[in-house]
Amino acid sequence: MDSSVLTCDAFWNDPRPFAAGEIPDLAELAGHVLFETSGSSGNPKWVALSKQALLVSARAVNEHLQVTEESRWGLALPLNHVGGFGVAARSYAAGCGMETYRGRWNPILFGGWVARAGVTHTSLVPTQVHDLVKAGLEAPPALKAIVVGGGHLDPATGRAARDLGWPVLASYGMSEAASQIATQGLDLLEMPYQSAPIPLLPVWQAETSPEGLLSIAGPALFSGYVRDGCFTPRTSPWHLTTDRVLLEDRQLTPMGRADNRVKVLGELVDPESIERELAELSGGRLSPGTYAVVAVPDERAGNVLLPVFESALDPALVASVLELYDKRAAGFRRLRSARFISDIPHSGLGKIKRAELMKLI
Repeated sequence: MDSSVLTCDAFWNDPRPFAAGEIPDLAELAGHVLFETSGSSGNPKWVALSKQALLVSARAVNEHLQVTEESRWGLALPLNHVGGFGVAARSYAAGCGMETYRGRWNPILFGGWVARAGVTHTSLVPTQVHDLVKAGLEAPPALKAIVVGGGHLDPATGRAARDLGWPVLASYGMSEAASQIATQGLDLLEMPYQSAPIPLLPVWQAETSPEGLLSIAGPALFSGYVRDGCFTPRTSPWHLTTDRVLLEDRQLTPMGRADNRVKVLGELVDPESIERELAELSGGRLSPGTYAVVAVPDERAGNVLLPVFESALDPALVASVLELYDKRAAGFRRLRSARFISDIPHSGLGKIKRAELMKLI
């Protein structure tokens, strides 16, 4: 659909449910927008968010990032994901302009578009930021904030982006929360980039379970799920996630998904934490989404950890990073020999489709 439709009163006042795709005709979905998601793992489902919840989130983000009627949001993410849809909602909520980047992603074209369109705020995923840094592009001076979501932006790439003038801010969110739960503030742009901690937005309450799992409550929370044509409403004011976090004084540090952890030689290991470590050891040279660590069942060890890289990567870079990692890794975190494949499967937001990747290898 044309993104400009989402910045008009007619859309937000329309009670008919909306989704980027065919959805069941359910009376309970009036006034809702549905997003198809499986998170980072799990079976596909639709997350139902009321338009009111989406606007509550949009207003909270706008206030946090000092968006005004004179601001201009730039949409460079797909609308069928809450991250892209949220940009349009923020433009509508602020009564400010919105420009849409069209065509295939290209960092050079994006940089020129931002400058010509006068974009002041935008949202990107880590892969896009990495591409801007690799291209050595300097940011247009009018750009005030880039919310980085959809994954972990390693500190080296974040600092390099800041050095080029790109005002990157780490965020943490999910479809069930109408996009962002926590977002770094503009005040941090004067300091070297760090991926955490990330302050909670004021609209959210948060707590952790004894296992470190995050629970959230707030007015931007989803209404329920649609699976197999049936709507299941949320029955509690709190939503328990499968994400492990550290939470102190409303400062959140993501620690990975609990359901991604596997046993290796009797020890729990999170493969995504190893991916983040490889990114840091590479000094930001490994682009997000071009490699992954997967757990392969093993009769003796329970699982073994296999690093998988896209074949376009420099083999010398891969070898040097793996050598550095091997020197510091505990035995149960050691990696097997690297596997190279042509392409690692991704979602529209650049997240690795781990179930598909497991089938490929």
